[in-house]
Amino acid sequence: MKKRNWIIIAGALGIVAAGAFFSRSYWMGGNASAQAPQRPRTVSVELAKAERKPVPVEVDAIGMVTPISSVALKSRLETTIVAVHFEDGAKVNEGDLLFTLDSRQIDAQIEQAEGTLAKDQAQLEGALRDLRRYTDLVGKGATTQVNVDNAKTQSDTLNATIKADQALLDNYKVQKSYTLIKAPFAGRISAANVKVGNFVRPADTQPLAVINQMAPVYVTFPVPQRVLVDLRESMAKDGAKVAATIPGRSNSEVGKVAMVENTVDATTGMITVRGVMDNGNETLWPGTLVATKLTIRTENAVVVPTVAVQRSQSGNFVFVVKDGAAKVTPVKVDRTVQGYSVISEGLSGDESVVTDGQLLLSDGTRVESRARKAGA
Repeated sequence: MKKRNWIIIAGALGIVAAGAFFSRSYWMGGNASAQAPQRPRTVSVELAKAERKPVPVEVDAIGMVTPISSVALKSRLETTIVAVHFEDGAKVNEGDLLFTLDSRQIDAQIEQAEGTLAKDQAQLEGALRDLRRYTDLVGKGATTQVNVDNAKTQSDTLNATIKADQALLDNYKVQKSYTLIKAPFAGRISAANVKVGNFVRPADTQPLAVINQMAPVYVTFPVPQRVLVDLRESMAKDGAKVAATIPGRSNSEVGKVAMVENTVDATTGMITVRGVMDNGNETLWPGTLVATKLTIRTENAVVVPTVAVQRSQSGNFVFVVKDGAAKVTPVKVDRTVQGYSVISEGLSGDESVVTDGQLLLSDGTRVESRARKAGA
């Protein structure tokens, strides 16, 4: 029995000794690992070059297309429509016949005026013959001077009457021209509001149709008053350009600034600018809202991808990589243009800046460049 107890005690002491050995080995190994020198952490990032290149100074705005010329066709006579010579919405040229009005009444008045004129001209010829005869007779003493004077008065009266007859005839002919309504300029016509047989008159409020000039057209849009001085200087050099794009379309119509309004809106601080576009393909339709881009001038500046610019409480900054380390560099952003930020202070150009991976960086972090992501 005593021998068995001694065996149990010896086994327990062996287990305790083994546990102490392994525990010591574990802690020694852990401390050795903790005391081993650590390698500096390297972050994989995407890089881009800061470039100095020509950059346009642009102002974006929402504009509206307006026709340079627009006319509402109306009748100048009280008469009836006898013919419509165009299709609704068609393109018309200057001088095209659009409407024909009933002219029978005016034709009768013209014939009456022509008859009156012919009668008065015949009477004038008789008066002139009398004047010549009395003039010959008074020289021979065969008549009195009174007859000569009366004959001259009669001829002068008929001359005046003929002038009045001719003026009345010309007026009727002008009235006759109103029965043929033609396009005053090239453009696109609306739907006809009247058809054959409708009675029209000058007092009608609804026009017969409306013609809008389609090429060229105006694009009107507001810009901030801070760009007014630069814009006027650019216009003096014929350098201000305007591009108008219909939302959802990639192609743009390009033109120049035609006019700047003479007053700044005091409530908004904006001023209205009008650009003129050739619009040869009729891409811009009157009344359409378009995205406009006003290019005032082009200047050399340092640009970086906008994604490289980070923001903090102290302002904007970028990570500049030099000798394999990222350095925080404060910058001043002047504006953004087509995915690039124009840097006015902080960079001189040709620096390598981080465009992806900034969240893992701090000042002095070691970095290595990696290829750009597909589609980036």
